[in-house]
Amino acid sequence: MSVDPSEVSTERPELKRAISGFGFFALAFGSMIGVGWITALGGWFEQAGPVGAIVAFAAGGTLMLIIGLCYAEVTPMLPVTGGEVAYAYKAYGTSKAFIIGWFLAFGYLSVSAFEAISVGLVLSFLFPQIDVFPLYEIAGSTVYASHLLLALIFTGFITAINYFGVGIAARVQIGLTALFVLCAALFVVAGITSGDVGNLVPYFGDSSLGSGGFAGMLAVFVTVPFWYVGFDTIPQAAEERRENSPLHRLGLYVILAIIGSTAFYIAIILGAGMAAPWRSIVGEELPTAAAFSAAFESRLLVNLVLVAGLIGLLTSWNGFFLAGSRVLFSLGRGRIIHESFGQTHPQFGTPAKAVLFSGLVTFLSACLGRGAIIAFVDVGSFCIALAFLGVALSLIQLRKKFPHMERPYRMPGGNILAYIAAAGSLFILAVMLIPVSPSVLVWPLEWAILGVLSATGLGFWIAARRYRQRVSEEDRARLILEDYA
Repeated sequence: MSVDPSEVSTERPELKRAISGFGFFALAFGSMIGVGWITALGGWFEQAGPVGAIVAFAAGGTLMLIIGLCYAEVTPMLPVTGGEVAYAYKAYGTSKAFIIGWFLAFGYLSVSAFEAISVGLVLSFLFPQIDVFPLYEIAGSTVYASHLLLALIFTGFITAINYFGVGIAARVQIGLTALFVLCAALFVVAGITSGDVGNLVPYFGDSSLGSGGFAGMLAVFVTVPFWYVGFDTIPQAAEERRENSPLHRLGLYVILAIIGSTAFYIAIILGAGMAAPWRSIVGEELPTAAAFSAAFESRLLVNLVLVAGLIGLLTSWNGFFLAGSRVLFSLGRGRIIHESFGQTHPQFGTPAKAVLFSGLVTFLSACLGRGAIIAFVDVGSFCIALAFLGVALSLIQLRKKFPHMERPYRMPGGNILAYIAAAGSLFILAVMLIPVSPSVLVWPLEWAILGVLSATGLGFWIAARRYRQRVSEEDRARLILEDYA
């Protein structure tokens, strides 16, 4: 039985506006730095060597900057929650908005799962005695009950601060990001000033350890969307900016966050690579900490690295959790998926149900343990690269269909940079799908995660069919785009 759209309430749920300008920068930069530099550095060295990894991150940062310029134009043009969902909807319609939004949301939540798993890794390096009560093994790694308990506690903390108010989440992000920069500066400077350039040899990897050379740099480069993602958290929360926060500066925060994180990643690789011979730390679970431990034999400095890693973990986790819940909220508010995801808390003004769902998905994913940590990196990179492709194509389409829309910032170079951004994103997707590629998704775990994600998305799309039919496209446009429809 069909429902008359005129009988359905289409009042637009509103989110509380509480994020300042510096709050947006901290949200983006804090999300981008994360904890990958402390858990995955060994893999970067193994695949490409220190200089090869620097080249891969510099090239990745350049591509992200081009993609970021696309965001810098569309974000102040359509400053509504959900970012990419709104851009794709305005450019291509409901189905494309769902595809981009669904994969983006779970690209974010894959980062959230990565952090939930990593918290046990970091803390077990500080306190080895917590590795107790083994439960099962996945991909050759033991999952401990104690690690799951830590994942539950920290997931609960992140969920709570996002449930009780975006103002709380923003203030936590600012404080943690400032503390992280201070800690990181101390040990990076120590590594570079007291280290030895000779420790970087062989510069482009060792074929006996990993792929090395161009293949190794390519393997690191294709994971760049995962390590750099975070600047796009700004569009997800654009609607929650304070009234006195200038709209045109949103794009500036995006660009500054990309430049800052590129400098950070290069400095970390250089500092850890110079601190100790890189081949000696490749097999370590936390290679960055191992490098400084071997170089300085100072537990205080090692603990400083680990504390910075824990802070970066929390800033990244908080940012991506916030962003993922906002994408789901946008899909729900637009009645693209179940409308309950688009409801706000009457007191706190947060997308309460989307936040709780994100917390549940994060914890369940963390149950896969450290054996799945690389799988989350790769699948997350695929999902995020797909969203980046969607943004670049949406920008091109919006320029074509709506040339007279108000644009507080216009990307230089016409559509050329947008096409480069689209081509770069498509290249990353291709090398992760083509069987002969050295960076193809690994069978069975990574394909299984991507398959479950795709099947779940299809299920959500089919199950929400009647909710999509309950509102007219005119109302849906207003629900998603506010006054920018």
